[in-house]
Amino acid sequence: MSNNRLLANLKQDLPASIVVFLIALPLCLGIALASGAPLFSGMIAGIVGGVLIGWLSNSHTSVSGPAAGLTAVVLVSIQQLGSFQAFLLAVVIAGVLQFVLGLVRAGSIANFFPSSVIKGMLSGIGIIIILKQIPHALGYDKDAEGDMAFSEAGGSNTLTTLWDTITSFIHPGATFIALVALAILILAERPQIKKLLGPVPGALIAVLTSVLINEAFKAGGGEWAVRAEHLVNIPVSESLSGFFGQFMLPDFSQWNNPAVFQIALTLCAVASIETLLCIEAIDKVDPYKRTTNPNTELRAQGIGNLVSGLIGGLPVTSVVVRSSANLNAGARTRVSAILHGVFLFLCVLAIPALLNKIPLAALAAVLLQVGYKLAKVSIFKEAWASGKYQWWPFIATVVAVVFTDLLTGVAIGLCISIFSILRSNMKNAYFFHEEEYREGDVIRVKLAQEVSFLNKASIKMTLDHLPANSEVIIDATDTAYIDYDVLEIIREFGAAKAPAKNIKVLLNGFHERYEVGEADFVHCEALPSDAPVRKSSPKEKSTTRHSSVAEPADPVAN
Repeated sequence: MSNNRLLANLKQDLPASIVVFLIALPLCLGIALASGAPLFSGMIAGIVGGVLIGWLSNSHTSVSGPAAGLTAVVLVSIQQLGSFQAFLLAVVIAGVLQFVLGLVRAGSIANFFPSSVIKGMLSGIGIIIILKQIPHALGYDKDAEGDMAFSEAGGSNTLTTLWDTITSFIHPGATFIALVALAILILAERPQIKKLLGPVPGALIAVLTSVLINEAFKAGGGEWAVRAEHLVNIPVSESLSGFFGQFMLPDFSQWNNPAVFQIALTLCAVASIETLLCIEAIDKVDPYKRTTNPNTELRAQGIGNLVSGLIGGLPVTSVVVRSSANLNAGARTRVSAILHGVFLFLCVLAIPALLNKIPLAALAAVLLQVGYKLAKVSIFKEAWASGKYQWWPFIATVVAVVFTDLLTGVAIGLCISIFSILRSNMKNAYFFHEEEYREGDVIRVKLAQEVSFLNKASIKMTLDHLPANSEVIIDATDTAYIDYDVLEIIREFGAAKAPAKNIKVLLNGFHERYEVGEADFVHCEALPSDAPVRKSSPKEKSTTRHSSVAEPADPVAN
């Protein structure tokens, strides 16, 4: 890349990296807190995810770090193993396994994620961000930053926490700061203001303004001042040695503990799926239509988890929230992800006390904007306009992600998508013009280009419901493939069911290899497609089903 090109991209990547840094900061800490791990382990994972994985990855805009989807797994795993350092060994092993998955090209599974499910996942995450960040914006921090699950600690959930906040826990100072920050963010999106600000991101101005406002509230001594429990809380070291003392090594004496390997397998599977989902989602909304090699990404993530585990960090994945924020902030290349990791390291090393003055309400405002862009009404309208076979997997994924968690929601969306594909295939494997029958009429069943076992039930039902004393043409002129099960149904119909109902069956275009030309059939070797069909009564009704099985076979199309 030439220096001019690098400089041109840096004008976009630098401001985007600052936005991602501001979002990643509370999320790294919040995810560590929700996972029952040392707070600094979240920062380590954020730094490794940004600098190391950002450098190794071939994704242009995805950002890696500690993932909210792993909090429950990490929390249970640490409790099961009895120590955080034993858990770090599981992270190291998971990284090795993930790297191997990349070597054996397991990342190709990403090609089977339907676009409707991916879009539903993004919109669902956007809604979760909005629901989760409103309490933080209003000054209520019962649920830790970074917790994305619907069920929360203490028996509450996302909706009950939101209700409690609105009815009982609104902090005036935090609310005012969040509203001011939101106003700045919205104004910064306007073309005139954006031109005036130049490379300075609106999120940075919003955060700096929030710090100044809160310092003024503190100086006034009123109840509007936001106290320490509602500010960023980075561990502060007294010295450089104290800072590096927060890094820790895994407990390698646990190498023969079977539980360590079981947890490593779980971490590898969950982290790999989340990463593949994220890069697939981000690639779909990349304005430059660039694609990420999933196998390269798995290898990068494997090395990242290996290093993170070796120095005391949480497991890392490619993360939707930070990646979306990076893309929306205008990032052009992976330099943005790398710089955000550098900023995390420099700030926790040099100015943690200054960072601890940032109100969480201001950062909640930044995340609210991200959530809105992921779940805009226009996205739902577009999904609706795409038809029911896109809409139902989309909306099912949205609802499931909001009310369960990311992986469960995507799994439900995939099941709905597969069901939709099966239903579409079963209904659209042939052309069947059905008229109100009158004795002597001809009924034509024209098979599509490919007829698979998925069409078995619908073709069987059609043949079973043909009226007695009729004449039916089963036309395979344009058919390249007919599944064995479907051929069996046709043979059975011609040999037993048709004679029982006095139905005359004519075959057209069936290849010799299908071996359906038995004595019970009447052959029509060159029956024209416009074979005469007697006119029905004026009260005729018709149903048309027409498609090829081959078209819906690719669930990622559209």
